This record gives sequence, structure tokens and C-alpha cells, in this order.
Amino acid sequence: MFNLLVLAVSWVSVVEAQQAIRKPRIDDAIFANIYADNSFKLYINGDLVAVDSISFVPHNVVSVDLLPAYPMTIAVMAVDNADPETGMEYANTNIGDGGFILKLGDGTVTNDQWKAMKVSWGPVDGDTDNPPVENVPLPRNWFGVVFDDSKWPKAKEYSQEEIGPKQPYFYTDFSDAKFIWSDDLKLDNVVLFRKVVESPPDGKTRPDFRKLNDLVPQRGEKRRAPRKRREN
Repeated sequence: MFNLLVLAVSWVSVVEAQQAIRKPRIDDAIFANIYADNSFKLYINGDLVAVDSISFVPHNVVSVDLLPAYPMTIAVMAVDNADPETGMEYANTNIGDGGFILKLGDGTVTNDQWKAMKVSWGPVDGDTDNPPVENVPLPRNWFGVVFDDSKWPKAKEYSQEEIGPKQPYFYTDFSDAKFIWSDDLKLDNVVLFRKVVESPPDGKTRPDFRKLNDLVPQRGEKRRAPRKRREN
């Protein structure tokens, strides 16, 4: 009898959870506007959600819809186009520069409260005659929710004039967002960014759909096919 009671209570809990959680709609999503010099990969809560489809030129803005869940871990790999052996571009004739900016529809923006870690830089010391490049291995699970970025330095903010964004940037809403990079805008070529958003900056309550696949669908009664009448 006790086991039956526990089973009944458990089933009621599942049904209540199903009633409380619905399937997400597109209006549950928030937009994301992203601009990188030159390209990026964006992870939300450990999942890859957006990749810049143009790795070099023309510079482009990527706008996508995201389904948020808080606390929300944002992780980005930003890449300045550069030869992997020299750190230079345009047939090794020029030292490029980077830059990254993001704005989400919940009010999340890039600024110097983000964490930044360089993983590839060069030409070291700006030596263009003998341009060496240095790299460090990507930290394991650097984009994950449980990754410890406490020892990473803060990102550095840069002005619009320092970055020099191209035309698509000016057609997109990046209000209140700041361009960020590591300490060296020119020599650091691959930079990892992280930011944990504890709650929506705009104060709006949003459903958390992360557990949707963990629910057992509520089962209705199966209809039995009518029995055929036997003839004598």
C-alpha cells in the first residue's frame, strides 16, 4: 500500500511539472547581435549556438535568436584573421587588429566585466622581420558551465574609433555594448571570452526550458478497437 502511495504521488508530481512547463515558442527567444573582427564561435550554457560564416572579409553582423536559461554562461572564441605561423595578414604584409561586441535582447552587453584569455598571439614583440607566433593549448571545457575562469584577466574595452568597425555594424543595435578584446588589440589573434549572467538584466522573468527532455510525456488512455461481432 505504501509503495502504491509513493508511486501515485510521484506520478502527480510529473503531471504537475508537465502542466507547469510548456513547449517554447519563438517569442520566448531573445535576439543576439554579434560583430567580430574577424570571426567568432558563440556558446550558451555549454552549447555551440552561433558561428560566424565569414571568416575574414567582408566584415558582417550575425543576428540569431537564442533560448535563454539563467544563470546563463556565455563563452566566445574570437579570432583575428592572421597567418598561424607569422601572426600577420595580407600575404604577411600587415599586422591586423581584433575586436568583439555583443548585445542580447535581455540587456546583456559586452564590457570590461567579461573575462578574456589570449591563446594565440604574434608576431611576438611586433617583430615583422622574423615574425614568431606563440600559442597555448585551449583549456579543457573552456566553454562549459562549470569551468573556473577566476584566474582569467578582465577584458579590456576599446572605443569605436580604435576598432574601426565596418558598415554593417552601424545598421545594427549595439547600444550600451562596448568593444572588447585582450590587452593587446593588434598582436593577440585568438581570444577566449566568458561571462556568467546570473539573471536577466532587464528584470523580465523567463521560463527555463532546459529540463523539457527530462519529462515523461503524460499518457492518455489507449482506445481499444471495437470487437468484431461473432456470427453464429
